[in-house]
Amino acid sequence: MENAYFKRVKAQTPTKFWINNVTRKEAQLAIDQGACGCTQNPAYTWKMMNSEEEKGYVLEKLRKIMAQEKDDNRALIRLQRELIGEIGRVFRQVYDATRGQFGYVSIQGDPFREDRESILEFARFHREAGENLMCKIPVVPGGLAAIEELIRMYAPINATECMAIQQVVDVCELYEKTTKNMVNPAPMYFSLITGIFDEHLQNAVRRDSVDISGDAVWQGGLAVAKKVYEIVRQRGYRCQFIGGGARGLHHFTEMVGGDVSITINWGGTADKLLEQDPPVVSRLFNPVPFEVLDELTAKLPDFRRAYFLNAIGADEYEDYGPVVLFRSAFEGAWAKARDWIASLR
Repeated sequence: MENAYFKRVKAQTPTKFWINNVTRKEAQLAIDQGACGCTQNPAYTWKMMNSEEEKGYVLEKLRKIMAQEKDDNRALIRLQRELIGEIGRVFRQVYDATRGQFGYVSIQGDPFREDRESILEFARFHREAGENLMCKIPVVPGGLAAIEELIRMYAPINATECMAIQQVVDVCELYEKTTKNMVNPAPMYFSLITGIFDEHLQNAVRRDSVDISGDAVWQGGLAVAKKVYEIVRQRGYRCQFIGGGARGLHHFTEMVGGDVSITINWGGTADKLLEQDPPVVSRLFNPVPFEVLDELTAKLPDFRRAYFLNAIGADEYEDYGPVVLFRSAFEGAWAKARDWIASLR
């Protein structure tokens, strides 16, 4: 697979391939295909607990942790760090080969605790597991407060749960302000969760029986992503763009051409793109038709809040529909993993 899809993307465009929520084997497969980073989320441990390939390995680590840690939630926090730390060790080859430019693996804390103090506690704990472990922080009020402190600590950051353009602008402005007098600050990425945003719009259309073109809804998240890309480029922000939450192959292929990192799952997305081996076509800069933007803006209030600057405030981020949808999946998986640990006592 010397000339496989992701390798051609890398050779022909500035677009970067990242991988999400992988097993150890999938991590190496992704690196072999050119992956230069990895995102993991709070659903990761539950996924590994249910993986035929990884379940025995997880149990071995968990039993050792449980012998020392009597609190189920703290045992889960430690287990997550152990598992993701191992993926960090797999990606260390990329980190070392690029002298720290790439090869990061991001890790997030307990999704039920997103206040400043808890986020900082988790971030410090996670960073002990490896130099290339990146602190994954939700862009909500507590997260924004923690991000400022972590920047000053020279911690690499993935600012996640971005659904609205204003969230991206807020976190980029924070990075620019905080690093103004710093020498060689650590990198910061923001993750625009395009796929989950699209899922939220589709849910709203079904729930409210909205009379809207399917073609327009299909382009909702991409329209936000394209505008984010242009704003970041025009303003010269130094934060780097990750596109995440892919729910279809188009969440990768439609972003090709830009200087962006797109994170996708191995099973069902990366493997399918390798199998289909589509042509490499730069599509990010194709404009969204005005008719599509008009329809989305007129009929979907949460699209308006995402697409226009100052249409949503920082105090609203935590309760914004697509953010709630994303976080609820993490909370559900975290609770199941914690209950499974309790069942083993």
